[in-house]
Amino acid sequence: MRILLVEAQKHDAMTLTRHLERYGHEVTTVDRGTAALESHQQADFILLDLDLPDIDGLLVCRSLSETAGIPLIAFTGGGTELDRVLGLRAGADDCLDKPYEIRELAARMEAVMRRWVPRRPVPAPKTTVLVGPLRIDAASREVQVHERRVTLTRKEFDLLYYLARHSEMVVTRQRLMAEVWEIPMVQVVGAQASRTVDTHVSSLRGKLGRSSWIVTVRGVGFRIGVG
Repeated sequence: MRILLVEAQKHDAMTLTRHLERYGHEVTTVDRGTAALESHQQADFILLDLDLPDIDGLLVCRSLSETAGIPLIAFTGGGTELDRVLGLRAGADDCLDKPYEIRELAARMEAVMRRWVPRRPVPAPKTTVLVGPLRIDAASREVQVHERRVTLTRKEFDLLYYLARHSEMVVTRQRLMAEVWEIPMVQVVGAQASRTVDTHVSSLRGKLGRSSWIVTVRGVGFRIGVG
């Protein structure tokens, strides 16, 4: 089996690779979350240490669980129930505390493989989203407010559509940069990234006619409003 091992600690990576190869596996090792997101296509199984130097490991776990379509076991260094729960909620098929015994890991991998089935494709979102008098048509990429057509740039449309499709939640700048601007989920959003989001939000408010269409939740992010 081809295994992608995501482990920032060189000694741990070498030790685990040696053991896995003794079990007959082919192992590819990377030490960054960005590399994991780019390298999973050729793997049959992912072993992911959540303690990564470049990206929040939970974000990497969630992204891989949604896109890779293969089993994933996460490693946590905290050793608490909360750490394991967060890993499982982020999409891991199993979660194991470090340090661990190689025989237990092998047994858990076998158990995951026995019960694992490919995830069903996520249904395509509705092409038209309605928020009160706001109408967003993804197919034609048209926006209307009170039947008045609003001309938006590509990113303005993508930003508004994303917020409208997630109307039940407050969306962070970090997630907006990842989902709308397609920048890998980074651990910290810099000042330039924040300005990018804020500039587009300000422009959208002006074009929609009211600032209340996009609500700022201080210290968290943004959510769609009611106009």
